[in-house]
Formats: sequence, structure tokens, C-alpha cells
Amino acid sequence: MTKARTHVLDAVTGAREPLSARQLCEIFRDDHDQATIYRALHYLEEKGSVESFILHCDCHGTERYYVARAGAHRHWFHCERCHRFTDLGPCRFDDLIGRVSAEKGLAIRSHTFYATGLCGDCQKSDVQA
Repeated sequence: MTKARTHVLDAVTGAREPLSARQLCEIFRDDHDQATIYRALHYLEEKGSVESFILHCDCHGTERYYVARAGAHRHWFHCERCHRFTDLGPCRFDDLIGRVSAEKGLAIRSHTFYATGLCGDCQKSDVQA
């Protein structure tokens, strides 16, 4: 694997929350150009090492976020104010997806779910204001 792919995979794997391509370009601005980062992300996603989801945020616009595909599939919460992500834990939709697949005659192979709103800290700051 190339140096850039290894760097990007290590960064995504070591991150505590999803990273955008923009964030990865900033992290590696001295080592790799933007095109190299995007090619690395495409390669890693194609090979199943990372997965991505698209999130629209009023502050940052629409961005694709990347997470390591290690262990159980996970879902995320994005705070609309502070923009932190919270890991919602392993997927709890397997039974629901199985039922919907059977009811509708579908072969669902993947799904994406994320939630948005205000995190606990931002809710507290609303109450104190």
C-alpha cells in the first residue's frame, strides 16, 4: 500500500469521530496534495477498509465523512451547534432491515443512518443562557 494510503487509513482508524476529506487534507497538507488524499480515500473505500456517509451541515455545507470499517457497523450523531460527533454504537437496525427486506422483496446490502440535533453540552448552554 502506498505511503499516502497508509497515512490516511491510520488517521481514519485512529480518529475518535468521522473525518471529512477536508480535515484529512488539512492533517496531511505538508505530506500529500488534495488529489492524493481523495484517491487514497476512494481506494480505501473500494477495498472495504473505510466507509463513508454524506452529511449536510448549515455551517460546513455538504461533506462526505469517513470512518474505519473495523468491527461492527456503527451510526453517528452530529451536533448542529458544536459540530462534534457522538458514536451511537453498533448498528441496531439489522432486525428491522431483515423484516423490511422480507416484506418488500428486497435484498438490502447496506444502509446509512446518522442523527443530528444538539448534544448534551449544547442543550445545557441553552438552559443557562
